[in-house]
Amino acid sequence: MPSGWSGGPIWLEDDTFDVMAKVPAGTTAADAKPMLQALLADRFQLAVHNDTRPVLAYALKAGKRPQMKSATSEGPAGCQVTPPAPPPANGGPPAPSPFSFSCANITMAGLAEALRTTIFIAPQYLNDRVVVDQTDLKGAWDFDLKFTPRFLVGNGGTAPGSISLFEAIEKLGLRLDPLEVPLPVIVVDRVNEKPTPNSSKVAEALHETPPPSQFEVAEIKPTAPDFRGGRIQIQPGGRVNIAGIPLKFLIQQAWDVNNDTLVGALPWMDTDRYDIVSKAEVEGPQMDIDVFRTLLRALLAERFRLAVHTENRPAEAYTLVAVKPKLKKSDPATRTKCKEGAGADGKDPRDKAPTLSRLLTCQGITMAQFADRLSTLANGYIHSPVLDATRLEGRYDFTLSFSPAGMGQMAGRGGRGGGEAGPLAPSPLSDPSSAASDPNGTITVFQAIEKQLGLKLETQKRPVPVLVIDHAERKPIEN
Repeated sequence: MPSGWSGGPIWLEDDTFDVMAKVPAGTTAADAKPMLQALLADRFQLAVHNDTRPVLAYALKAGKRPQMKSATSEGPAGCQVTPPAPPPANGGPPAPSPFSFSCANITMAGLAEALRTTIFIAPQYLNDRVVVDQTDLKGAWDFDLKFTPRFLVGNGGTAPGSISLFEAIEKLGLRLDPLEVPLPVIVVDRVNEKPTPNSSKVAEALHETPPPSQFEVAEIKPTAPDFRGGRIQIQPGGRVNIAGIPLKFLIQQAWDVNNDTLVGALPWMDTDRYDIVSKAEVEGPQMDIDVFRTLLRALLAERFRLAVHTENRPAEAYTLVAVKPKLKKSDPATRTKCKEGAGADGKDPRDKAPTLSRLLTCQGITMAQFADRLSTLANGYIHSPVLDATRLEGRYDFTLSFSPAGMGQMAGRGGRGGGEAGPLAPSPLSDPSSAASDPNGTITVFQAIEKQLGLKLETQKRPVPVLVIDHAERKPIEN
């Protein structure tokens, strides 16, 4: 099986597509792969060939005394996850306990594959590298692998009891060594950015069922006074459980807005809390987030008599400008992408500065693309579109490391997207880069952009889209 891919145009990792297709009953995931390959060849004129090329990887190797047990049963191979304890209801710091993966009947080749796939928080450490088995250990094994998500780890960890993936692997008597190895890859020879048009009969052939427009049933009641905390759970089968959530936060979730782009909220919308249990008939095991938002909008409109509209209003918004640029021009063949984590060289500044737990690696990106994505890449800091006024042409490679919004203290108010207060996100009415770094080493995205990239986010007043609340009733309609 190929372990990577190469070649292709610069948009290959940046453009996204939705694909809906129907397969015969009983088709397995393995059976579906050649069908998808044929579809891509037909609709995108995709042409590829197999090759062997040097690939950055981690070698899984065995120490002198592996601390694992030979498998004792013939059951299915796999790893079951136990997540850490939830945060305290009183809003205290998160529990330091790591994720625990109980693995049974796993071969070392199976572990190497699982680290990239089913052990889902491991790729945070791997920086897109493949893992190859070089342990020479035969047979299957039982073991527990316990480690902490990457953003909590650095110089021993920022949370008590944190442990990195590499430390957890060493506790098993194994290790992960970085290296470059020749591996099978797929080379993209040709592909069209625009697929051929869909057939006029495709919707009928797929028997597409429109998503539901409202919940089948929903119960709303005031939250018990002694309940602390709050949660929104989208469960399998279309069930949604909401507990201890104010109406303002529900509106923010339903319309995907935040404090800065929501107008007309009354004080009680922040203080009165509600519990909601609802059910909708949805296809697939999990409700899509866009479907959830549509259903929640309809529920709030029906039960709270909520009426809203969207309009543009003058507000302070950010503009990206160049000061003393420190950017590296991209190779013309570099594909465009921005991702969380270190680049191909594996250098990770979070190891030396754990408070800078947000690390963005961008390659082949224009300043217009970077500005357009900043509100998503720096979630919690920026809540409206950013304009590019750098006048920098071409495409660039760079990394940007900063602290999450809400970590540490800074002058100014601000807030996280989704209605959570966050002291690191400064007010758009102030110059965010003028504040000093926090004594504990935290750096805002504004400071990082100026210090590390030689750019700056300045504020300008211009029209931005906001959601205006026209009417809402404090007491919802009876169940």
